[in-house]
Amino acid sequence: MTDAIHNPADELPIKVAARDVTVSYSGKQALHNVSIDIPDRSVTAFIGPSGCGKSTFLRCLNRMNDTIEGAKVGGSLTIDGQEINDKSIDPVVLRASVGMVFQKPNPFPKSIYDNVAYGPRIHGLALSRPELDEIVENALHKAGLWAEVSDRLAHPGTSLSGGQQQRLVIARAIAVNPEVILMDEPCSALDPIATARIEELIDELRENYCIIIVTHSMQQAARVSQQTAFFHMGNLVEYGPTEDIFTNPRDTRTQDYITGRFG
Repeated sequence: MTDAIHNPADELPIKVAARDVTVSYSGKQALHNVSIDIPDRSVTAFIGPSGCGKSTFLRCLNRMNDTIEGAKVGGSLTIDGQEINDKSIDPVVLRASVGMVFQKPNPFPKSIYDNVAYGPRIHGLALSRPELDEIVENALHKAGLWAEVSDRLAHPGTSLSGGQQQRLVIARAIAVNPEVILMDEPCSALDPIATARIEELIDELRENYCIIIVTHSMQQAARVSQQTAFFHMGNLVEYGPTEDIFTNPRDTRTQDYITGRFG
C-alpha cells in the first residue's frame, strides 16, 4: 500500500482518507493508486489537464461511479473513518451526506422552496411544516440567496439567473446537513460577477464543511482553496498547501502545468 500524501493543514482533522484508490472503465484504467488525506473545514482544489482523473476521483467520493456501466473502483475510501464502499452503505444515504454541485446549474423543475425542501423531505429531516420552513430558510441564508428570493419562494427555480440557480443548488445540497460538499467546475457556466459571488460563498461555507472543488481555473484554485492536488494521467502527482503548489511545486510536471507549458 502506498503512503498517503498527508493533510497539509495539520491542525485540522482529516475528513476524507483515500488509500490506493483505482478506477477503471471497461478495463481501461482511469485512476492509479491515489492516496490522499483531505482535511475538514477547508477547501481542497483538484487541478490538472482534461482527462487527468480529477473528476473521476471526485465521483468516487459519492459513489457516482456506481451508476456507470463497466466502472470498477478499488482501494479504500473513508469519510470520518467509515468505509464508503462497504456493502452495508446505502449510496442514497451516502449522497445525502456528500453533496454534489455540478458544472451547469441543475435546479429541479419545482419551486425555489421545493428545490431546497426536496432532500429534507425524502430523508425525513423535518417533522412539521414550520420545521421544514426553517430548514429551507437557513439553507437559503447560508447560500447567500435568502434576501433575493424570500418573497418569491413559490416561483420556479429555473426562473432565477444562472448564478442564483447555482446558489440554489448549493442551498439544496446543504439543506440535508452534508459532511462533504463536492463541486465539479461550479463556475464554468457563470459570468465573472456570478463567479465572484460563488467564490465568496465557498469561502464562507468552508468554516462548517469539507469542500472539494474540481476546477480548470488555476486562478480560482489559488483564490478559494487552502490545499491543492495536481492530477496528471490518472495519477496524483502532488498535493500540499495551495501557496506552495503554486509558488514552489516539487514536481516538474506540476511546474509545467502551472506555467502553461501543457494542459
